[in-house]
Amino acid sequence: MKRKGLLPVITLIMASAFLLGACIGLSYRRITQEKAMKIMEEETGYLIVDVRRPDEFAEGHIEGAINVPNEGITDEMPEELPDKDQLLLVYCRTGRRSKEAADKLAKIGYTNIYEMGGINTWPGTIVTGD
Repeated sequence: MKRKGLLPVITLIMASAFLLGACIGLSYRRITQEKAMKIMEEETGYLIVDVRRPDEFAEGHIEGAINVPNEGITDEMPEELPDKDQLLLVYCRTGRRSKEAADKLAKIGYTNIYEMGGINTWPGTIVTGD
């Protein structure tokens, strides 16, 4: 096989893998915080997941949130998130770590992830402590 012909084949394989991943749910959805609040009002069975460090979580977090630090999310299921199909509302301080965490969770098989940005713009109630 000629080397020139290999690049288009590799490009096609990579594009196909990306599309397949998107089709089978290896992704997450970004939503507004207003949409997240609406889900919290209307739905049940969801988890609010704060992916900041424990000290940041203790300083203030969304009521009902659990703390699963982004740094601790690896290629295995976090014990705090036993149901890969549960609706997860993921946030951090500004939205950067929540995107990273949502991507990692999707890659290990979570199917119902909503990334909602950072607590620094949260319009709702913030509570302190563990």
